[in-house]
Amino acid sequence: MAKRTKEIDNLHITGYEELPTPGALKNEFTLKGDALKTVKRGHRQVKAVLNREDPRLVVVVGPCSIHNPEEAIEYARLLKPLADELADDLLILMRVYFEKPRTSVGWEGLIYDPHLDGSHRIDHGIRIGRKLMLEIADLGLPIAIEALDLISPQYLQDLVSWTAIGARTTESPTHRKLASGISSAIGFKNNVDGELMVAINAIRSASANHSFISVTEEGKVAVFRTEGNPHCHVILRGGKSPNFDRESVERCEQELRKAGHEENIMIDCSHGNSQKDHNKQTEVLDDVARQLQEGNNSIVGVMIESNLEEGNQPIPDDLEEIRPGVSITDACISWESTEIILRKFAQEVSPSLKARSA
Repeated sequence: MAKRTKEIDNLHITGYEELPTPGALKNEFTLKGDALKTVKRGHRQVKAVLNREDPRLVVVVGPCSIHNPEEAIEYARLLKPLADELADDLLILMRVYFEKPRTSVGWEGLIYDPHLDGSHRIDHGIRIGRKLMLEIADLGLPIAIEALDLISPQYLQDLVSWTAIGARTTESPTHRKLASGISSAIGFKNNVDGELMVAINAIRSASANHSFISVTEEGKVAVFRTEGNPHCHVILRGGKSPNFDRESVERCEQELRKAGHEENIMIDCSHGNSQKDHNKQTEVLDDVARQLQEGNNSIVGVMIESNLEEGNQPIPDDLEEIRPGVSITDACISWESTEIILRKFAQEVSPSLKARSA
């Protein structure tokens, strides 16, 4: 064992708990059967949309963050029939976000604090998360996540059909390297101020080969070498002002073209584009539908924050007072509203999407 200089080593570390290796967790919660078919199908279909082999739109919809696995499964069971109903026009993936980036402090997500009490039982969170993802995939719903931590993908990424890199991490060199090795398609958001070139540069970087340090399935530290991810695209999420309008989309198209990238753009109906008003997501979706009706060919998908119930809530001191089905992070539209707007959206864009494939 290496000798340590206690006077300078780990001065601010108060303790640690070992996690199972990624391989051990995958053996405990094995991807197989219907769940495996779902992930494979999701990979294939999302990439076909980006390759213009499938004229449908990718729709990433679900809670801002998941804090209650039982409620997440309830939501998934409602979403699956709707996904099947609208499958001719919309490729629907469930948003299953376990990690929340924070500008300062706050609840960091199911993986990091699964019991919502500051205990940070990550050993529990990683198991709860993988088990939940398997249950959702078993229902036949492909899964979308945000990759925030640099190690957790080794535990969960095999269950994912589409991945986002968030506004706070798109500029991170290590996340760009991680994205270059991830198997699913990757969307990069413009940064929180609305700067677009950060996402364009991220695509350029993630499309190239890289080397980075992570852990193997056996839990050993290793250097991973990548060939680059060919299925990267931009997510317009707004910033100081919205950027879902036609002029913003055209500007993004021009920058992608200038950089030599495919003109693949996803519109985030929430965040800066809704100006933090969850009800304005409908207005964004309506504008996207109009752009598609006018012949836009670059928009390949949308993101919507939706939950069982409308709105959001702070985490109360007494956890028994948490209102069921209501987000504890960003405000979401209700399930009833989700059904209405997605059916309307599919009906409005269907002729335009069929024209794409003609």
